[in-house]
Amino acid sequence: MKKLTFIDLFAGCGGLSEGFLSTEKYEGLAHVEWEIPMVRTLRRRLTDKWKHTEEDSKKHVIHFDIQKTNELINGNWSNETIADYGSTNHEQIINGGIRSLVGKRKVDLIIGGPPCQAYSIAGRAQDKNSMKDDYRNYLFESFVKMVDEFQPKVFVFENVPGMLSAEPGGRLVTERVFEAFKNIGYEIPKSTNLKNAIFSAADLGVPQKRNRVIIIGIKANKSNDLSLNSIYEGIRKQFVTKQRTVNDAIRHLPVFKPSNETKSIHGRKTSYKAINCTNPSDDLIPRYQNERDIEVFSKWVKNNMNSWSSVEKIKFYNNLVGKKSAHGKYRNLYWDKPSPTIVAHLYKDGLMFIHPDSKQSRTISVREAACIQSFPEDFRFTERMGYNYKMIGNAVPPLMAKNIAEAINKILSLKQ
Repeated sequence: MKKLTFIDLFAGCGGLSEGFLSTEKYEGLAHVEWEIPMVRTLRRRLTDKWKHTEEDSKKHVIHFDIQKTNELINGNWSNETIADYGSTNHEQIINGGIRSLVGKRKVDLIIGGPPCQAYSIAGRAQDKNSMKDDYRNYLFESFVKMVDEFQPKVFVFENVPGMLSAEPGGRLVTERVFEAFKNIGYEIPKSTNLKNAIFSAADLGVPQKRNRVIIIGIKANKSNDLSLNSIYEGIRKQFVTKQRTVNDAIRHLPVFKPSNETKSIHGRKTSYKAINCTNPSDDLIPRYQNERDIEVFSKWVKNNMNSWSSVEKIKFYNNLVGKKSAHGKYRNLYWDKPSPTIVAHLYKDGLMFIHPDSKQSRTISVREAACIQSFPEDFRFTERMGYNYKMIGNAVPPLMAKNIAEAINKILSLKQ
């Protein structure tokens, strides 16, 4: 059967792309991302796993600012813009923009998740103006322009539930999004119905409680025999009967214990030693922790301090570090439950992601975070540790994406 084609916007390290490609029913025509570590990671994955040549992966994973949407679509990119490709041979190929990459082919889907920081409730709570002045509130406009240009059968727009209450400019962003897509002839659920478009990654096989709004869009003409209800119902049919746990995700990975001396493994300082692995890869090595936190991690898990009240947790932290924080900083995972949402904040610290084994007295590694996000274990993260955590935390879980992709494929296949 002929594969469906897609363009991935705000692609990050490729969580959505990985899910769609892993069904073996889709072909990615272009993947657009601005941050270089994520670009490199996705290019590497296309080469490692999806049989692209290095030249091909450089061409199709586009390092570009999507806000320059017209230039992205139609080209005339400068040598400076394409310098990251490592070869001037791409200039003639890419000078027509994404339109030249697509050529005469039909784009069946556009997928993507604009950066969610401006919509997240946590982000708004920490910003003095509730993120109302953040340019990321309006990145959906670039997504709309791409849909208008390529006229896909379906689009998938992923974001945080906080999007439903965000009001930049004093108006609900969901109303702006609905109106923008309506103006180009696409139907999405009305803003009043979007609560029904919130899906938990745990219901779709990911060992993590991660709620996301999945906005599906279809052409709104009378001749279109697709329906939003059929697609959403198809996604719900992909729900698992039993949720996966942290134990399912990471129990098989190497065990580490605190070391009496600081060591360097692969040039990285660490306060742990591997127990059952002679040469752990970089992404398995726990981040360095001081003696105080190592002691706290063990105590926290042993004494089930997760069960303490918020007031007790905050008091414990402030007494420990001599600060006046309004938030408790520590939390451990449980073996027999899905993980809380893996977040990009992991690039700063892992205090909210303490390993469930009290004897290991540490926070989760890059590889453990990736497994909890449902990335395959052959998916390589080789950037600096902070960037690896950031891109994993920002990604759409590939298994969640795969189940959405399967549901859409079933519906589209019936209509062909």
